[in-house]
Amino acid sequence: MKKIGKYSFTFFLVVVGAFISVWTYSTFFDKQDVITIKEKQPIRYAALSTDGETALPDLTYAAEKSINTVVHIATQSVRGGGWSSGNPFLDEFFGMRGQQQPQLSQGFGSGVVLTEDGFIVTNNHVIDDAQNIKVILNDNREFEARLIGTDPSTDIAVLKIEAENLSVIKFGNSESLQIGEWVLAVGNPFNLTSTVTAGIISAMGRNLRINRDQMAIESFIQTDAAVNPGNSGGALVNQQGQLVGINTAIASRTGSYTGYSFAVPVTIVKKVVNDLMEFGEVQRALIGVNISDVNAEIADKLELENVEGVYIAGVPEDGAAYDAGIKVDDVIINVGGVKMKTSAELQEKISQYRPGDDVEIVIIRDGEKKQFTVTLRNKHGDTEIVKDNYAVLGAEFELIGKVEKQNLEIRNGIKIIKLNKGKLKEAGLKKGYIITNVNKKPIYDVADFKKEIENATGGILVEGIYPNGELAYYVFGID
Repeated sequence: MKKIGKYSFTFFLVVVGAFISVWTYSTFFDKQDVITIKEKQPIRYAALSTDGETALPDLTYAAEKSINTVVHIATQSVRGGGWSSGNPFLDEFFGMRGQQQPQLSQGFGSGVVLTEDGFIVTNNHVIDDAQNIKVILNDNREFEARLIGTDPSTDIAVLKIEAENLSVIKFGNSESLQIGEWVLAVGNPFNLTSTVTAGIISAMGRNLRINRDQMAIESFIQTDAAVNPGNSGGALVNQQGQLVGINTAIASRTGSYTGYSFAVPVTIVKKVVNDLMEFGEVQRALIGVNISDVNAEIADKLELENVEGVYIAGVPEDGAAYDAGIKVDDVIINVGGVKMKTSAELQEKISQYRPGDDVEIVIIRDGEKKQFTVTLRNKHGDTEIVKDNYAVLGAEFELIGKVEKQNLEIRNGIKIIKLNKGKLKEAGLKKGYIITNVNKKPIYDVADFKKEIENATGGILVEGIYPNGELAYYVFGID
């Protein structure tokens, strides 16, 4: 018992000693501060998909709605080959002597069906200079197409095939498109029919200056949907499968797609198509101004709040803008209730009107907004519907066949099958006459004839032959 008591006392002294040591150290010696950080908010974790799914849009509906409305276009043209008029004086004077071997050229592109009975829109450059145009539908049916009209200034053309109950595309609204919106390009690149590619709208109102026509209108939709040779004339559609543009060009140093493609917006396409179908020619409306985009220098000079709008650099005195009161150094900021930031946007908007239409234009002048009503005019300076030179000739034509070419020993020409009152009849031409040359240019089809007549200035020389072999030429003028 004495031993247990001794051990207990010893243990007690050890515990007391330890306690005293700890108390002494913590009281009289330095110690390290310890800071505890308490999270006010719990950590939030992103929920990642475990099966690799992404939030991309479902474009199958748009593809299904549009793919059967896009057609494959194959063209064929023959160029070259001289022809003698049989008159040595004419041959010497107009340089018609000598023979050249004709050359066969083939081309391919795409088109979009607009009506159940076969009206089709495509690019002008797809069918330019073609004598034969073939349309292949998505179900592999083939049709010969005839050219209804062209508009080089917008690179749009309209064809017609004899068919019924065709799949038709619906028009969308290109003005409602937004940067980043998904679209599909549908066409036939590299002759690969019924090809669909996807991308987003990457820019609007692009003016690339690739159209060399004197009255060119460029306000392209820019996308990153893959477009290649053969896609030209095909459809650019939104997620509802509606047509918002006609694929027209690519930006490339190689000739193939390298990241950007461009389409004519449907707001321009609709107007051009309607005019070509109704009048055979686009009724171009003009304000009568020389314009440029507002840049930093112009904005500083005119003390503008923003570097945007369309600067008026010139106002011809015989134009619509001059009569309305618009002046040099005015800046157009709104047309028809739509804000204008660039000259390309202004061109696109005005292209939707016809001569004689009134349009409200808001400008900034001396720091103040002013509104004018401008009555738009045609290329002749009035408000009438324009009728081209070809329309006043009063004739209908058809292509001549191989047998007739061989019998008459000619390589090209178009025959008059109907002759009404007009310039040709007044000049002495008769039904059955085959026109082979106009102003020294060989005529292979009606489109060639129309082009030469429309581009003619002053007198027009028509050379040809009658079915009995009689050579004849005629000269007349266009008022």
